[in-house]
Amino acid sequence: MTVQIDIGDMAGGKRAGLDLEELLATRLLVQGNSGSGKSHLLRRILEQSAQWVQQAIIDPEGDFVTLADKYGHVVVDAVGTEKDLKMIAGRVRQHRVSVVLNLEGLDADRQMKAAATFLDGLFDADRDLWYPMLVVVDEAQLFAPAAAGEVTEEARRRSLGAMTDLMCRGRKRGLAGIIATQRLAKLAKNVAAEASNFLMGRTFLDIDMARAADLLGMERRQAESFRNLDRGHFIALGPAVSRRPIPVKIGPVETAGRGGGPKLMPLPEQPKEEAKDLIFTRSPDEIPVRPRIAEPVASTDDVLNQLTSAGDAAEADIPQADNLFAHGEREEKIDQIITEILDEDEAAFQPIASLYQDFQVRCRIAKLTGGTPDLQTFREKLSVARAGVEKGEVDDSAWQQAELIAAELPEDMRGVYLLLAKAALAKAPCPGNIEIATAYGTRSPGRARWLLSHMEERGFLVCATDLRGNRIVTLTDLGWRTEPGDEAAA
Repeated sequence: MTVQIDIGDMAGGKRAGLDLEELLATRLLVQGNSGSGKSHLLRRILEQSAQWVQQAIIDPEGDFVTLADKYGHVVVDAVGTEKDLKMIAGRVRQHRVSVVLNLEGLDADRQMKAAATFLDGLFDADRDLWYPMLVVVDEAQLFAPAAAGEVTEEARRRSLGAMTDLMCRGRKRGLAGIIATQRLAKLAKNVAAEASNFLMGRTFLDIDMARAADLLGMERRQAESFRNLDRGHFIALGPAVSRRPIPVKIGPVETAGRGGGPKLMPLPEQPKEEAKDLIFTRSPDEIPVRPRIAEPVASTDDVLNQLTSAGDAAEADIPQADNLFAHGEREEKIDQIITEILDEDEAAFQPIASLYQDFQVRCRIAKLTGGTPDLQTFREKLSVARAGVEKGEVDDSAWQQAELIAAELPEDMRGVYLLLAKAALAKAPCPGNIEIATAYGTRSPGRARWLLSHMEERGFLVCATDLRGNRIVTLTDLGWRTEPGDEAAA
C-alpha cells in the first residue's frame, strides 16, 4: 500500500508529498539552524502519518508531549532505572503504541544514556515484533556527536552506538530513523550518511552549508542559497520526496509545542520607587531566614541538683505504687527519654558512652522502675530512635516483618534499615545520605554510602539509580521498594 502524506507546498502551488512506505525504507535527515522550523516540520510529518504508522519520538526538550492529547501518544518520562526503560521499550514494540520519550530535565549525560537504553530496547525486540515504526530523534547532534564533548565517554559511546544501529541496521527491524539537527558539522558522519532523504533549512555557517550542498549533490556556489531560506522553508531531496532538489514550504500543524518562540511584549508600567520595593522588600509569603541561636546546655551541677531534688521528692510520703509503671508504660517511658535526648542539638552525633551516661541520669530522675536498661539495649533503641522510624502511621503486620529482618543486622545498622523500610512502606522517596548518616550517628555522607554498599553485599537490599540520577533502594527480603530520591538531599 502506497501512502502519500502531505507536508506542504512546492513552487507553483503544487502539494509536496512524502511517500511513507519509501521513507520507512530510506530514512530522513532534517537540518536547519535554530529558528528555521525543524520542530514544526517534524510535527507536521508526525501528525500527517500518525494514523498510518507507529511512532516513537526521542524528545530532549519535552516539546512533543502535546501530541498525546490529540493523537494518543503515550508520554514516557525518563524515570526509573535503565532496566525499567528498556522493558518499556520492549512493550512499546509488542503493543504497537506510539510514544514520546520525554528527556526534559535531565543533564546531557543522562539524556544520552536514557536515549541509548530506549533505542536498544526497540532494536532488541523479538523478530515477531518487527512492525514498521518511525523513530524521530530531535537534536540528533546531542545523541550522535561528531566529537567527544563534556559528557562521559561511556555515555557518548553508548548513545552513538544506538544511533548508528538505528540508522544503519534499523531498516530490517522495521525502524525508520528521522533525525533532526541544528549543525551537520556536529553530527557524526556515519549516522548522517545513512539517510537517503533530506530536508535542509536555513543555515548560516559555511561548514554546514558545504556539507548540506554535498548531501544534496549541489555545487558549492549554490550552497549560499541556504542562507536566504525563510522560516519553515526547506530544500527537499530523496526517493521519498523528489529525485531533484525542490523548495518546500511546510504546511500548518494542529498541535503546538510547549516552548514556542520569544515574543515581544511591553514591560509593566510602575513608578521607580514601587519597582525598588518589589526587589528589596520581603513579600508576606516569604519565610525569613532567622539566625540560629544556640540553646543553653545544662551543666553537670545542674544535673546533680536536679537529681538531688528528685531524691528529696522520692522521700516524700507518696504511695510507692503510684510511682510504678507497668511493663508497657516502662517501655514507653524509655522511648520518651531517648527521644528527649535526641531532640537536643548535636545529640545524634555524640559518642554512645556520653549518651548512655545522660540516659542513666534521666532514668533516675524519672524514677524508672526495674533498673536502667543495659548499654546493649540502649544502643539498639537509640539506633531505631535516630532513624525516627516510630513516627508516622505504618501497617503493624508489615512493620513487624521489617523489625524481624532488621534484628539480623548489627544494632547500629538496624535503624538505617528500618528508616529505608519506612520510606518504602510509605511510598516515599529514598532518604538522602545526610539522613542515613544521621541515623547511623555520623555526619559523613561517604559513611552512609559505605553502609548501603555493605548492606547490599550482605544481601539485605539492592541500590539502583534511575535516569535522573536519583537513588532507589529495594529491600530484598521484604520485596519493598522506595520511590526515587536525591542522595544529596539535606
